[in-house]
Amino acid sequence: MLILNKTAGVFSKPSKRKVYEFLRSFNIYPGTQFLHKLVLGIETSCDDTAAAVVDETGNVLGEAIHSQTEVHLKTGGIIPPVAQQLHRENIQRIVQEALSASRIFPSELSAIATTIKPGLALSLGVGLSFSLQLVDQLKKPFIPIHHMEAHALTIRLTNKVEFPFLVLLISGGHCLLALVRGVSDFLLLGKSLDIAPGDMLDKVARRLSLIRHPECSTMSGGKAVEHLAKQGNRFNFDIKPPLQRAKNCDFSFSGLQHVIDKIIMQKEKEEGIEKGQILSSAADIAAAVQHTAACHIAKRTHRAILFCKQRNLLSQSNAVLVVSGGVASNLYIRKALEIVTNATQCTLLCPPPRLCTDNGIMIAWNGIERLRAGLGILHNIEGVRYEP
Repeated sequence: MLILNKTAGVFSKPSKRKVYEFLRSFNIYPGTQFLHKLVLGIETSCDDTAAAVVDETGNVLGEAIHSQTEVHLKTGGIIPPVAQQLHRENIQRIVQEALSASRIFPSELSAIATTIKPGLALSLGVGLSFSLQLVDQLKKPFIPIHHMEAHALTIRLTNKVEFPFLVLLISGGHCLLALVRGVSDFLLLGKSLDIAPGDMLDKVARRLSLIRHPECSTMSGGKAVEHLAKQGNRFNFDIKPPLQRAKNCDFSFSGLQHVIDKIIMQKEKEEGIEKGQILSSAADIAAAVQHTAACHIAKRTHRAILFCKQRNLLSQSNAVLVVSGGVASNLYIRKALEIVTNATQCTLLCPPPRLCTDNGIMIAWNGIERLRAGLGILHNIEGVRYEP
């Protein structure tokens, strides 16, 4: 299991009266009989408040999500106290909507699963404190969820994928390559040594002031770069992929970001414009940075596949590479990974885009996986903490 040994977080509990009133709205009948395992998943690791109810066959019975994207676009990035406040304002409504849509009583739940690591401390605290009150009121088992494990296992909800398989998780906050040998059994092969690819793309988009571009004003940074790159010529800039001499599967994106910053500064001087204005070469820069990032990700993934096959850690004939996380929705990067999987006789699988970004479904499904495997199910919630 991937462990983050960070200082455990301390949280403040919501009032018991508030949770009791929330539960009373469902007309709870204790001891209701049900045929399938049912898990409520709650996700508040970053900037989306999400919840879902999933059964053991993979049916999504109900889900709800509140996105904070619009608020954070205006502030130019996620401000943790703002994210925390928005989670507080929306968590009760989102959980209630997911349960209502599922048409089950809270008493019918087999367990409650919640993200406790990794993520923003203030955001994680809101989800955990609400969940623990719910667990206490309903007397249900609690399943703490590792956010990256949930992303990795989501593919088993949508496809029949057996262990072992290789997973590449690429998002705004994470970047790692791991061999998934079981529900809680991960062999970490590579990770970012600095920032995540989504974070790098967001920073480039901010530096290019793409929020002022008429076609990109409502898009996140990564989406804006991908959109604009289609109109650009990547050959106008010669940028070398990072870590070319490092014979491992690690990633690095901060150096690439600094190279792009220098290019933008030079172009601003050449065009005689101030920082904050749109460069005429913005599309070319977007195309170049996207291509370089895609090459870097593809090369490290290729090395990981070869490593696993040489050591018989993956099947020689029907190996699977799963790509998930927000950056997995970038079609250019996905195409680069398709070239790699075709060359190595692997199958490339990606969850649908809505399940690549943070959501309650993946947390609930991870809860189902752990429930079936009998792993990490807590009947005593004393001392449970989040890990930022």
